[in-house]
Amino acid sequence: MSSPVAIDSKQISLGVRLADLVELTKPRITLMVVLTAAIGVLLSGGGSVSLSLAIHALLGTGLVAAGSAALNHVLERDLDALMKRTADRPLPAGRMHPDTALFFGVALAVAGLLELTVAVNLLTALLGAVALAGYLFVYTPMKRISSLATIVGAIPGALPPLMGWTAVSNRLDLGGLVLFAILFLWQLPHFLAIAWMCREDYARAGIPVLPVVEPDGRSTARQMMLYGAALLPVSLMPTVLGLTGTTYLLGTLALGCFFLAVCVSFALSFSTGAARRVLLVSVLYLPAVMLVMVFDRVT
Repeated sequence: MSSPVAIDSKQISLGVRLADLVELTKPRITLMVVLTAAIGVLLSGGGSVSLSLAIHALLGTGLVAAGSAALNHVLERDLDALMKRTADRPLPAGRMHPDTALFFGVALAVAGLLELTVAVNLLTALLGAVALAGYLFVYTPMKRISSLATIVGAIPGALPPLMGWTAVSNRLDLGGLVLFAILFLWQLPHFLAIAWMCREDYARAGIPVLPVVEPDGRSTARQMMLYGAALLPVSLMPTVLGLTGTTYLLGTLALGCFFLAVCVSFALSFSTGAARRVLLVSVLYLPAVMLVMVFDRVT
């Protein structure tokens, strides 16, 4: 595949080139990956984590996430060109050659995996490799053929806190798996809200997200409520396991009830405004839960 648009590279300023490289890394998503990995480090270490180990774990995880994002840009540049919200990305807009993005993404991903292997541990590096491969070679092609891709894609998306956990503990155990489950369940209402809001764009690109496959919205609403309801008890498990205390329990219970309430609100109206509220609350929910978790640990 080639870039849909060709622009003379000599006309592109250095500032635009650098901005495009940053955009390839999907910086907001990569930041979220690093923050959720940090929560795994914090809870696994019980407040006594080597600063050096934490830095290596977060750096390696962030590099793998950034590399995955850049390679995703390469693989999806033809679809991005068909959607209004992505048409101005560096590759479909023709501001960058796909080979440049490919080299950049591979370099970041390899550097991240090496960082995790050498400076952290092999288990965490293997989880990073699973996240990378799952995102690029399972989720990305599956998006073109099935609405189930949303669920499949939530698996690599939920691995960062587990990677933070294994970076310290060097083992898979229940605490890390609970953090994985929280992030997995959170992603689904979040992405379904985006899919509903952008369903016309997805339909134009031929991407069969659930709101495109079943446009009446009933299945989308049902799944939003299902995953929002499942998130509520799972999010309380850190307290059950003794990883957090009462502050976290009460704070997360309130946040989870509010999140579920806006999912129910969408089911009552199927409106774009209700979907936007689900998206907004989901964006606020995750950092709020992390802040409550950190506050609980340090007080």
